[in-house]
Amino acid sequence: MLIDSHNHSHYNGVGPEGLIAEMDAFGIDLAWLLTWYLPPSEHVPSSHRAFNPRNVRPDGTHAGVILADVLETCQRFPARFVAGYCPCPTEGNAADLFEAAYRVYGVRICGEWSYRTVLDDPRAIELFRRAGQLHCPVVLHIDAPYLPDAQGKPVYQEFWYGGNLEALARALQACPATIFIGHAPGFWRYLSGDEATERAIYPAGPIQPGGRLLELFEQFPNLWADLSAGSGLGALRRDPGFARDFLIRYADRLLYGRDNKGNALQEFLKTLDLPQTVRDKLFFQNAQKLVPLE
Repeated sequence: MLIDSHNHSHYNGVGPEGLIAEMDAFGIDLAWLLTWYLPPSEHVPSSHRAFNPRNVRPDGTHAGVILADVLETCQRFPARFVAGYCPCPTEGNAADLFEAAYRVYGVRICGEWSYRTVLDDPRAIELFRRAGQLHCPVVLHIDAPYLPDAQGKPVYQEFWYGGNLEALARALQACPATIFIGHAPGFWRYLSGDEATERAIYPAGPIQPGGRLLELFEQFPNLWADLSAGSGLGALRRDPGFARDFLIRYADRLLYGRDNKGNALQEFLKTLDLPQTVRDKLFFQNAQKLVPLE
């Protein structure tokens, strides 16, 4: 059994049939399909080449991956996908919107969160708590609001999502009944103790002691993570020895996922000689625990 816990439909030129073809080629039985909604005020120029052209607005902004994209794919291949959806906390009542999607469309994951709103904003907390009440995990895309320059001075990043690690810690504390799945560069950079001086969005150097992400894993049992995209895989590739120890230590709270085309993560994990019990947890058991197959 193999479950991809993080992917999107109509993304990077891959539609429903393309997703199924890749899943069959890589032995993936099931995938979580997540929205990646972009409010008009948070438009990203590169969206036009990455997302469904149907979702461009009259003002030229792009809505990204919306719930309709997810539902279309899930309805065409119901045995192969589980629907995810994360409404914007600054547009309407996000908690009620999510619950409506849960009840009407069978959405079972709150994700992907990707908003320029701090994670402990009261409107976000209401959404996260509602997801927890419905036993739905929350997938967080976090990008750092500041990165240091050559002199160590913080430089504002236009495309930030969620805020810093302190905002994540406050959300974890405020929503103890909600499972949060961390993801993206602004999350994984904290695996290493040099994040305060690391200038790259995707760091490549060896993992340094003192990573604050490890402190959060120890402090909050409701913090999980998926290993998807260049951020998760890149963090593991920085230091394969550290990666193996990390995967074994937190095997109960980590998930295999792709968030794109290709099979690079699965191929890399095979090189680490992980125990079969760990592989089973990463590849399907943890996903099944969070979102049981009906």
